[in-house]
Amino acid sequence: MANRHLSRSIILQTLFEWDQNNIAKEDLVEILKRNVDEFARNKSDLPFMERVLDGVLQKQKELDLVIEKAAPEWPLDRISPIDRNILRLGLYELLFSDRKEVPAKVAINEAIELAKQFGGENSGRFVNGVLGAVYKEIGEPGKDEITKKKKDLPFDQMPVIRLAGAVAYTVHEGEMYLALVHDIFGHWTLSKSRVAETETPEEGATRALREEIGLDIKIEKELGSNEYVANKPDIGKHRKQVIYFLAEAPYVDLSMEKKGGLDDAKWFKVAEILDLNFYEDILPIVTKAITILVSKK
Repeated sequence: MANRHLSRSIILQTLFEWDQNNIAKEDLVEILKRNVDEFARNKSDLPFMERVLDGVLQKQKELDLVIEKAAPEWPLDRISPIDRNILRLGLYELLFSDRKEVPAKVAINEAIELAKQFGGENSGRFVNGVLGAVYKEIGEPGKDEITKKKKDLPFDQMPVIRLAGAVAYTVHEGEMYLALVHDIFGHWTLSKSRVAETETPEEGATRALREEIGLDIKIEKELGSNEYVANKPDIGKHRKQVIYFLAEAPYVDLSMEKKGGLDDAKWFKVAEILDLNFYEDILPIVTKAITILVSKK
């Protein structure tokens, strides 16, 4: 079964590039195919992505008008490019998609998940507010429908997926550096990977950095952990538990494996780190690592 959440992420990346770079609409199909080649190589969901992308572009003026009416205090040019295009995508699916294929609540929930995953601190609430207002305005379609899907499990009964990553540091020519990866939505973050059943978190983190950026690390200590709820069509809502470690590494060229929404890897001097664009749950981990490293000098 195609992963529709991944497909929507790829559509969003394509819309983001178009919005930011003034790309002609007729060139977007090639950009979509390039993104599909990078992030969904089996191409099984390409017809869905092409159809939705074309629909958003065809209805853009109408979608933007709806956004302006639903969020009058937020002119389009004041809404962040990510949030703006999440709203366009979510509204298109809410207003124009076949409801048998994309129920209204699915369109809203998927947009909120994209906002939480790729937007800023308040993006989820903002997108929820706009789409919720439009949903009420159109009569709350599907509100009383009985779904065939299982009800969401309570938090403590949700499946748990373990992940591990690391803040890798090194000293080069008297300067301390950290290795970070960059995602397709403009955030610097940390390499991480799902921990296999046969692995310890330390082993999972070590493998993650070796596979993702070609870096062999030596784990020193645990920095902390994050936990959040994610939603994927194949497994439903689940808890992701991520443990991060501080690790030493050699100063070598980083070899970025472009997968999973990442597009770059780079060493940064410690003094440069806090000026970068981080996700809100990653910044405390990085700050703690820097505090530990500075105290070691």
